[in-house]
Amino acid sequence: MKIKALGLAAITGIMALASCGGDTGTKQDTPTSGTISISVDESFQPIIESEINTFEGIYKYAKINAAYKPEGQVLKDLLDDSTKIAILSRQLTEEEKAVFDKQNRVPRYTKIAIDAVALITNKENPDSLLTMEDLTKIFSGQIKSWKELDKGSPLGDITIVFDNNNSSTARYVKDSLIAGNNLPANTFASNSHKALIDYVQQNKNAIGVIGVNWVSDFDDSTVVGFLNKIKVVGISENPAPVSTEDYYQPYQAYIAQEVYPLRRFLYVISTEGRSGLGTGFASFVASDRGQRLILKSGLVPATMPVRVVSLGN
Repeated sequence: MKIKALGLAAITGIMALASCGGDTGTKQDTPTSGTISISVDESFQPIIESEINTFEGIYKYAKINAAYKPEGQVLKDLLDDSTKIAILSRQLTEEEKAVFDKQNRVPRYTKIAIDAVALITNKENPDSLLTMEDLTKIFSGQIKSWKELDKGSPLGDITIVFDNNNSSTARYVKDSLIAGNNLPANTFASNSHKALIDYVQQNKNAIGVIGVNWVSDFDDSTVVGFLNKIKVVGISENPAPVSTEDYYQPYQAYIAQEVYPLRRFLYVISTEGRSGLGTGFASFVASDRGQRLILKSGLVPATMPVRVVSLGN
């Protein structure tokens, strides 16, 4: 691994010299050194923290200051040019691209992972299997009570909980499930992922929407602690499932096989006009070592194959 790291350092060092055109007398960051600030969708804080810690461990003169924010604020940082590196779960819209065109800035994308949105419920909720049709009706307000899903349910009115009103998960649900319409009146924001999980743990009628990265890394003691508090919902695209085998939870294999329906991509978006530290970090995350960290976290790597093993009887 040391040989690979030295090789990357040599290559990126050459890139830095080529892009800077020699010593201008002003100290600039390079792909493996210097200090930069980046804005990150807070849904991906666990994996990006891991990537940054590993990158800084390899490149001792590199310092990346990450601000974890709701998606809307990350986009604002990028559009305002207060950051040149953003990590988001979508590409830019045509309107957003037009802003960069006016400023003569060119955003570049590096796809780094396939992610998913997870749904969580209280441990005492018997309804841990839902269809996509059920979800559409819940998030559009057509279904407001757990008894409408199961007449024998001991639960009452559904409470929908997101981490933040301006989060990528809220935007994803609106775009993917209810065609951009407004969420119903029984929707609330908890202001953090931990607060969301705590709320679902304490409220039997709640259904929470969270980035799968917060519940996917079984080697992370924090994740294991979260999973002990809640249930992760299984989802079926079949409106009339025949058995429990028609339902899928957001496990890595099911995301990779595209049978878990609530999937999304994760991108590093860069507006650096040269090969700086942001470019070096994006290259690292997309490299073999960075992708192995993605694999370990429970997400699906974007640039390396995932081997799905079938265990027979």
